[in-house]
Amino acid sequence: MDRRTFLTAAGTGAAALSLGAVTAPATAAAPADPRLLKHWFDDTYRSIEAMTTDFGLVTDKIDLRGAGAPAQSPQTSPTNIGCGLWSTVAAAGLGVIGEGAMLRALTRTVTAVEKLERHHGFWLNWYDAHDGSVLTEWPGTGAPVRPFLSSVDNAWLVTGLRTAADAAPTLRARIDRILATADWSYFYTPYDPADPVAGPGQLRGGVWTDTEEPTPHHYGALNTEPRMASYLGIADGSLPGDHYWHLLRTMLPEHEQEQKPGGGYVTVDGVRVWNGHYTHRGRKVVPTWGGSMFEALMVPLFVPEPEWSPRAWGVTHQRYVRGQIDHGLREAQYGYWGFSPANVPEDGYQEYGVDALGMAVDGYASNTDRTHTTDGEPLPPPSAFTNGVVTPHASFLALPYARRDAVANLRALDRDFGAYEEGLGFRDSVNVSTGRVSDFMLALDQGMIVAALAQELRPGLLQRPFRTGGFRSRVRPLLERERFSV
Repeated sequence: MDRRTFLTAAGTGAAALSLGAVTAPATAAAPADPRLLKHWFDDTYRSIEAMTTDFGLVTDKIDLRGAGAPAQSPQTSPTNIGCGLWSTVAAAGLGVIGEGAMLRALTRTVTAVEKLERHHGFWLNWYDAHDGSVLTEWPGTGAPVRPFLSSVDNAWLVTGLRTAADAAPTLRARIDRILATADWSYFYTPYDPADPVAGPGQLRGGVWTDTEEPTPHHYGALNTEPRMASYLGIADGSLPGDHYWHLLRTMLPEHEQEQKPGGGYVTVDGVRVWNGHYTHRGRKVVPTWGGSMFEALMVPLFVPEPEWSPRAWGVTHQRYVRGQIDHGLREAQYGYWGFSPANVPEDGYQEYGVDALGMAVDGYASNTDRTHTTDGEPLPPPSAFTNGVVTPHASFLALPYARRDAVANLRALDRDFGAYEEGLGFRDSVNVSTGRVSDFMLALDQGMIVAALAQELRPGLLQRPFRTGGFRSRVRPLLERERFSV
């Protein structure tokens, strides 16, 4: 995953955002045809199988351009490996594979993970998926790859391992040994009230192991996917609970950001936090960093944020989805929606999103032309939004909040562009302005689709290990106390 940087200097403290008088989020309209969802699940899981090497690791992506079987990329990351683990558990839970096949697949992957080089209990960002060696040169270009420990990418591998341990008790002891040395405090900078810029109480983006040099930035935004690492660390006790309140709902109002936030200060658990929100098309919402779908909605595939925090997380998640729909159909008038980091249909990788839903000035645009808005300027006309890129995984993430809209959008992407590859699932992205469809499938995006469909077809299947233990005793009370000013 490409990572945005969030400079701690952009703001200090955090906010518990009070919600005010609102109702609980409405349920998604009309259940989708479970046969269609199951068909999509079956095929998408086959793409994960097609990405899995004999060594047992899921590659970063597969290339569909050649004849015959899709070509696997050489590289993999901790996130990709995690996707493979939870996809296997989901496939068994939905009857696509048997328990024996699940155990064999998980055992092979766990065995491979045990062999990977680690530092401080964590995994480097890139390995050869075919033999587990550390990548030192980027495949195809020869560019040097500097060894890096990413806090958020490690979180997704730990998520996959926890899911595997829950589904296969015979592997639990081995996985427990793997995770025993993964101490999240390694990435953590404790809060320093005398200097909250240097000591923000947040997680570093990561560390380069060749020099033991940490990134200059911290993951400061709350509503982005790095909060999975925060939840894992709070749950296992390696991070303090007040870390949650030191994450930013928006930047402080005096700092430059996408729009001037509304809100005010509150004190929660003894922490003075900025209680901020943005407004998009009349809806108050907690923004992400860049405005993409997976920043907001990948984490609740595993941690039941809307259930534990229905009047805060549940509300902002639903409004975030409506914002994405409105942008695609009304603001940009693409006729389609769903914007999240994905393969560029013409090749490459780019972060896509709804600029107004992210904190970053010139955040993630919904098109390859990077059409942006800035505070105080009118939205460009729809004609400015050419080369819009829609990714199917964004619609799958939206299923719990706008089921009918999501299924209709996915059907349209298949009908109008041929975005669905029978036997493998949806291709990674579509340029809805030109009709160009991606030639690739990415493990991360297919893994999110698998998890989202599993949640629809068998709610809670992948959430079981994140509802007990420290998640129940330490994380849930934090979410229950959350009050967003949305």
